Amino acid sequence: MIEIRSLYKRYHNHHGSDWVLKDINLTIPPKVSVGLIGANGAGKSTLLRLIAGMDKPERGEVIRHTKVSWPVGLSGGMQQNMTARQNVKFVARVHGSSSEDVKRVIKYVEDFAEIGKAFDEPVRTFSSGMRARISFGLSLAFDFDVYISDEATAVGDKNFKAKAKAAFREKTGKASLIMVSHSEGILRELCQAGIFINKGEATWFDDIDDAIDAYHKAFGMHEAEKLKRARQDVRAARKIYREAKALYLAAKGNNSVPPEELAELKSDMEDKLKILRKDFAVLKSLQEANDDE
Repeated sequence: MIEIRSLYKRYHNHHGSDWVLKDINLTIPPKVSVGLIGANGAGKSTLLRLIAGMDKPERGEVIRHTKVSWPVGLSGGMQQNMTARQNVKFVARVHGSSSEDVKRVIKYVEDFAEIGKAFDEPVRTFSSGMRARISFGLSLAFDFDVYISDEATAVGDKNFKAKAKAAFREKTGKASLIMVSHSEGILRELCQAGIFINKGEATWFDDIDDAIDAYHKAFGMHEAEKLKRARQDVRAARKIYREAKALYLAAKGNNSVPPEELAELKSDMEDKLKILRKDFAVLKSLQEANDDE
């Protein structure tokens, strides 16, 4: 559980110092994944940094009763003259990992990043995409109760984005997420609840769809844009469901797959089907409303 009590935040500069966040009071339950929703500049990333402990509030407090990650994919802390391997090893040691666990973390990140021999080259020679791969893998190499993500699934090429989303889906079975994403499809797929941030205030919604609806109503999103996003969500959900179904059917036809693993794959496929049906119902409702006008 994470408690946010009477939280205020602003940044002092020569343009003035209006509150970015004001009098935020929220309780984020354990094992509930939450999407932060709001317009650009609303304070979503600021709230994420405060929850992660990377920034301090002007007033109020954030009380963490659980183990919270740094923002997934954050690459600013890497030492540029050290290799990726050295950076990963350093972070693992800082976290008090044993010698065996250090080896596990290094192998996980090396396999996840898929940058080949460059893993032993200085980070300063890396492209932004390579840094993202290392940072993303490093974030997920440790077991946190809550993972913080600020558009982490939007970095890298198409294959890496798919890999990032798959990694998050795997984590949601054991931990929860607090994330910012401009993709409503990803928020619906990975989050149960939502926090809508507007004019410095934050409103909690038990259902992510209700939070998205509140955002649409506040900013008067045009029906054509809603339809476009809904169609994108259905296409993405259909692809994810087909992948989960293919994995289940392949495992079902393999007699060596343990029953508990087969049951887990079936449950995952059914969960993806529920998301697809939910997204399709949203699209159908929007289409019907549009036809009536």
